[in-house]
Amino acid sequence: MKLLYGTGNQAKLSVMKSRLEKIGIELIGLHDLRAEGRRIPEVTESGNTLLENAKLKALAYYEAFQTPVFSCDSGLYFDNAPDEVQPGVHVRNIDGRCLSDEEMVEYYAGLVRQYGNLIARYRNAICFVMDENHIYESMDLSMASEKFILTDKPHSAIRKKGFPLDSMSIDIKTNKYYYDLPADELEQFAVEDGILLFFRKILNLN
Repeated sequence: MKLLYGTGNQAKLSVMKSRLEKIGIELIGLHDLRAEGRRIPEVTESGNTLLENAKLKALAYYEAFQTPVFSCDSGLYFDNAPDEVQPGVHVRNIDGRCLSDEEMVEYYAGLVRQYGNLIARYRNAICFVMDENHIYESMDLSMASEKFILTDKPHSAIRKKGFPLDSMSIDIKTNKYYYDLPADELEQFAVEDGILLFFRKILNLN
């Protein structure tokens, strides 16, 4: 099955492709459609929850391209920081401004210096539009990441475009940077098993 993944982030597309191909799902992204000369609609992520944002994107891309499409949204939450600095759905958008990768590293390193190493977790939501009558969505806890430590000292050697905070993320159990873990464990961090379970259930895949 071929699906459109409603993201312009090539790093996210690459990781999701490698994960979902294991269950027979082939992905294309918005970049592929743009290369074909298709106009990509601008979608304002104005929802108050992860699910609202995922659904806004998926419905907009389905209306534009009339092909099965899914979109995801992620939120970042800290155990040991006050409510006023919780990123939630606004991981990259701070004070109304979309931060670059480098600006994100600088901003979150500043929070760590203020509050100490942060105990963090990503919550994830997904909306899949098969057609007008079949829309599926989930924010199940199975799609949440394990808790990890966010430090103010990025990995000295590895930084991947589109995933700036991964270079600042440390595994709680081993106290190692995620980029120093074996590849299969890093992949598990990037894309949770819950997303595979979501598609297996909907598409009756084994």
